[in-house]
Amino acid sequence: MAPFAHDFPFDPAYGLTLDELLDVPAPPPPEDFEAFWRARYAEARAVDTAPEVGPVEEERDGVRLHGVTFTSVGGVRLGGRLALPVDGPAEHGFVIAHGYGGRQAAGADVPLPLPRSAAILPCVRGMGDRGLVPGIPDDAAGHVLHGIGSRDTCVIGDCVADLWCAASALQELLPRLSGPRRLGCLGESLGGGLGALALPWDERLGAAQLTVPTFGNHPLRLTLPCAGSGESVRAHHRGHPEAAEVLRYFDAATAAALVEVPVLVAAALFDPSVPPPGQFAVYNALRGPRELLVLRAGHFAYRGIVADTAELVARRTRFFEARLGA
Repeated sequence: MAPFAHDFPFDPAYGLTLDELLDVPAPPPPEDFEAFWRARYAEARAVDTAPEVGPVEEERDGVRLHGVTFTSVGGVRLGGRLALPVDGPAEHGFVIAHGYGGRQAAGADVPLPLPRSAAILPCVRGMGDRGLVPGIPDDAAGHVLHGIGSRDTCVIGDCVADLWCAASALQELLPRLSGPRRLGCLGESLGGGLGALALPWDERLGAAQLTVPTFGNHPLRLTLPCAGSGESVRAHHRGHPEAAEVLRYFDAATAAALVEVPVLVAAALFDPSVPPPGQFAVYNALRGPRELLVLRAGHFAYRGIVADTAELVARRTRFFEARLGA
């Protein structure tokens, strides 16, 4: 029985208990999964990101937020925001990925997980006010299908590369943050799925926190109705079953099985937009140090959400203090 009253034509809890969610597996990878992603990473690292920082747009919570632009794969110029400490040099750095809601509010991702931190908050291609690219839909239903006919053109792969290029831009701007395991990664929903796909290959990322991550266990997701971008993929798959083979390369749970750095996952028991089985598949697949915070709901307003969000923020801070605080 769903834990919340709702008017969705399906059960956003999918009839599963926590114990059952903790048993959801990750699909096996395609034979050339690692080779595919290592080649994509090498391409991204070869990009001259040429970051440019704009004037201060907002100051709050100990950081100044600037506009920033950088170049990603394919010569695409993207924008976002750069958070720099008000006082003193940055001792920690973060790459913060957004969800399909985009990045509408300049300060939505501050305060940062640790004090004395810098962060780059990129808009991935096609998304947000600073990521618009001609030809790429800026709505979730259209965006997730862009280029899905081939693993080499699927926009999700390019969006992962956008995060890698954002990390390059941050380290170019702040050389003291260069080196392996110097950066933290955060992502929610779309950003959580992108983060899981980005982590196994990038030695610069030393820890990550993923909230209600999407793209976990695509074969299962294709059987589950939802109100998010996954429903667009399900509809496309009914007419194009060959898309399932492409999706194998962009499965966040498959990638999670190759992640070695510590990861904190916040996964929801009830979520109409990102089915919980896929979220838990990402956590379950992790083989490195991992932590789980079980949320009552994701992508859903409910009584108590403010307190639960505060708990997540506190847990995130403790996690990064232990992993990156030294």
